Amino acid sequence: MDPQKPAAKKRKLTDKSLPASILHSPTFSVDSQMYQDLLAMERRLDWTMTRKRTEVQDAMSRPITATRTMRIFLSHTVSGQAWQRPASSDPTASDVPNVNFETGEGIPAWQFKIEGRILEIPNQRAKDRVPPRKFSTLIKSMVVELERDPAQYPDQNVIEWKRGPGVAPLDGFTIRRRGDAPTKIRVMMYLEQHPEQLRVHPDLGNIIGVKEESRTGVVQALWNYIKVQGLQDKVDRKMIKADAALRPIFGQDSISFQQIPERINRYFMPAEPIVLHYTLNPSVPPPEKASAWDVEVRTDDLGLKTRMNHVLVGVAQDTAKELLKIDDEIALHVQSLTNSHLKRTFLASFANAPQAFIQTWLESQSRDLESILGSGPSEGATLRQDDLRRSEYFRLPWVEEAVAVQEGLRLAAKVGL
Repeated sequence: MDPQKPAAKKRKLTDKSLPASILHSPTFSVDSQMYQDLLAMERRLDWTMTRKRTEVQDAMSRPITATRTMRIFLSHTVSGQAWQRPASSDPTASDVPNVNFETGEGIPAWQFKIEGRILEIPNQRAKDRVPPRKFSTLIKSMVVELERDPAQYPDQNVIEWKRGPGVAPLDGFTIRRRGDAPTKIRVMMYLEQHPEQLRVHPDLGNIIGVKEESRTGVVQALWNYIKVQGLQDKVDRKMIKADAALRPIFGQDSISFQQIPERINRYFMPAEPIVLHYTLNPSVPPPEKASAWDVEVRTDDLGLKTRMNHVLVGVAQDTAKELLKIDDEIALHVQSLTNSHLKRTFLASFANAPQAFIQTWLESQSRDLESILGSGPSEGATLRQDDLRRSEYFRLPWVEEAVAVQEGLRLAAKVGL
């Protein structure tokens, strides 16, 4: 049994250009020009879409931040306090509570809680919402200071937490201590922001109008100041001239743009922490609602990244299939138009001059037969000498196609295909 031959691959028509015979025809000049204008507009649109897609890809490679509101909650609970003990009906009973040092029952104690979350954007679509981040992922480190007598309460009164690798994210923190005395608590939190926010020294910040910003933001603000003041050298655009305000910053009269980040590094300082004060009084019932503070933070805009990725990938795939289908249909219509034009030209030539048309057709068939048999007046050659002497012979519709085929064969032989 003969092995089954693989199915022949169907050739796909991709040429959407009209043949020269139609473009140069006076009958179709207006319609041909409209079609050519559409092709030119399509090329410009393709170029614009490619450029925009590249810009979106470049934007996605950089951190995309958004300013959001983080609400921090501070609250406390107490246990074993005097006001929590049940009143005794026996007047002879002792006021000293029963204390179990193993379980901690009866020992006055309190628990201080620190919680936080990012508030949702009002009227946000459900599909644009992203899972909420844990509170501990929003801060780099935290220090809690307890203001109480270390002699009476020898427990650790300064608690420090730092986020490190392998630490599970948490929704909040709880500090447990024993005691019944009022305690003042100070909470200092250092935010985790992308890109990192830094304080700008007043010597530089007063010039560019920035107090706290990322390194890239400071360089951009300084560049805007340079453009507004016209400090860029007119001849060498890489050189920046220092005015009276920037001369102490640069340390010289002119500097290259590549040296600016290095010169302004000494004007960066760590960002100030968020400081919250809380008073914990175990002798009275804790408030029913937690105290809340709102803080502006910069976080990754995952929603915008998701939408941009959808535009870049999802929409591109859907539209690519539709555009490919439309291109195939256009190529088929162009091929059909070319065939119809050839038929129309054939019939029009016969209708206008039947005798001359038949004579020309017979000569063409005779030359084809001579080429096949390798005999006749041309002795097997494809062209007759009398035809080569006439210039109009080289302006026939088939000449352009023959030249293109021959040039293609020559280039293929040159590259070894």
